[in-house]
Amino acid sequence: MIKITFPDGNVKEYEKGQSVLEIARSISKGLAEATLAATVNGETVDIRHIVNEDSTVKFHKFEDMEGKHAFWHTTSHIMAQAIRRLYPQTKFAIGPSIDTGFYYDIDLDVPITPDILEDIEAEMKKVIKENPEIVRFVLPREEALAFEKEREQSYKVQLIEELPEDAQIVFYKQGDYTDLCAGPHIASISSVKAFKLTSIAGAYWRGDEHNKMLQRIYGISFPTQKELDDYLNMLEEAKKRDHRKIGQELDLFSVMEEGPGFPFFHPKGMVLRNELEEFWKKEHRKRGYEEIKTPMILDVELWKRSGHWDHYQDNMYFTKIDDRDFAIKPMNCPGGILLYNRKLHSYKELPIKAGELGLVHRHEMSGSLHGLMRVRCFTQDDAHLFITEEMITDEIIGVIDLVEYVYKLFGFEYYVELSTMPEDHIGTEQQWEEATNGLITALNKKNMNYIVNAGDGAFYGPKIDFHLKDCIGRTWQCGTIQLDFQMPSRFGCSYIGADGAKHTPIMIHRTIFGSIERFIGILTEQFAGAFPLWLSPVQVQVITVAESFGEYAQKVKDYLFDNDIRAQADIRNEKLGYKVREAQMQKVPYMFIIGKNEQANGTVNVRSRAGDLGEMSIEDALAMLKKEIASKALEPVGK
Repeated sequence: MIKITFPDGNVKEYEKGQSVLEIARSISKGLAEATLAATVNGETVDIRHIVNEDSTVKFHKFEDMEGKHAFWHTTSHIMAQAIRRLYPQTKFAIGPSIDTGFYYDIDLDVPITPDILEDIEAEMKKVIKENPEIVRFVLPREEALAFEKEREQSYKVQLIEELPEDAQIVFYKQGDYTDLCAGPHIASISSVKAFKLTSIAGAYWRGDEHNKMLQRIYGISFPTQKELDDYLNMLEEAKKRDHRKIGQELDLFSVMEEGPGFPFFHPKGMVLRNELEEFWKKEHRKRGYEEIKTPMILDVELWKRSGHWDHYQDNMYFTKIDDRDFAIKPMNCPGGILLYNRKLHSYKELPIKAGELGLVHRHEMSGSLHGLMRVRCFTQDDAHLFITEEMITDEIIGVIDLVEYVYKLFGFEYYVELSTMPEDHIGTEQQWEEATNGLITALNKKNMNYIVNAGDGAFYGPKIDFHLKDCIGRTWQCGTIQLDFQMPSRFGCSYIGADGAKHTPIMIHRTIFGSIERFIGILTEQFAGAFPLWLSPVQVQVITVAESFGEYAQKVKDYLFDNDIRAQADIRNEKLGYKVREAQMQKVPYMFIIGKNEQANGTVNVRSRAGDLGEMSIEDALAMLKKEIASKALEPVGK
């Protein structure tokens, strides 16, 4: 007998050789029907997985990311099976699940068009109706190579050739289609009730521009038609909210051909950016951070010492100055360490908290660039905390509290991911275990639910990532907390302890926004350009009913401006309705309408984005604006 421990702490005994699906069925028929994958002893597995030893088991439904990935991975095979039937000559590369569905890269001489996508979808429906059994089987490496060579699947052959000679190669078969695949897959194809092939793109094999360009077909699938309909509606809403489109319409920012991946911020965009940065600085000062600034270009030797040379070199830019090799910084941390090392520190000074809004450069493939979301230069809202081991839990919790405060202020929900030691890491496993346990302890003390993302930590330490959920359900990875035992040691960081001896501090790397540019892109889409009053580039548009009221309107505008309100006056000889619509199109939070009564009474007629607020004295209107700005309210008065 073996013991199975479930997430709630319950333990049950089973005969050896039970599958995950059989264990789920022993609990309830409903659980078995809903289970798409499982985590067994920390590894995500297929529901066909056989359990032969004492194990911890967690079942995953479609609501879980692990369940979604199994569901979407299975759908990618359904798509590949349909393509194979329509175009038997197709060579298949990879077809993984991703966070927004799935894709398959194919080598096919026929260009995939929207009409062909419809043909593939029709054939997929036939496959699902047939509901062929999904069978997992394993072949030794040589047999697997012979199998794929016989089928003339050259990309699969390349993948197998890179595996060890003693490797056991996993395949999945469904009816007349077999694919090299590690899984996991769901129990039955018939569970895929609704799907849509969403787009076509080009993709180089292995992401290398020297390799052949393949055709990549993206898709999404769900257990119900309603979920698919909701998702497609979200995509339509996302198009309306596209930050690139809104950024142009509101004259905030742009990316030009002369600088691909290097965004330009316009005057209005700089207002938005400066407000965010001032907010960031104020909140950090409250929490004991000091602000620093480190150089953008530093000697290559620094990056070799930090480990970036070995682990991040392909993403870096380099230059030569006076016959010395320099690197443009992809991260701020080594510069922050140099500043820490400028003098000897005592344990009484710790924690030392140094914040930096540092411009970094990272090389991204041109095909991955996307507005402000994926760029080649961006400003990280970095901070580095130098602490003792005893401070780990309290300081991690302090950072989490700041993250929670900021995200709540902007109205974001979020989920948390804990990323553990990758294969490509520095430091001992014991150090990694201590660092990981430090993060887990803090998360548990905060009673935070989190997902374990095994093997995805930074090369120098485990991390906590915060994924924002916006108003239409999309998620964005922004804030991160990384616990680092490695770099302080590599750079010889030290402090004098209470015992009078030198000790090595521990380092926390963290960001809240992630990058200023990306966060602005997210906010632009979150608010569809209708930013809260405190962030709006133009807070008030003073609009005249007729040209004759221009002088009074200008006085109102100047009064607001002198009281730190970003105001503009529209005194053009245009119809009121035209000027009001234009202000609405520019997403201005407030309009002060000036006509005969307002000029005579020394007042303004106030309209917010929520509706008319009526006639007010200028002083009362200003007080209202000041109150809303101070509270950083998300919505204008009247909503």
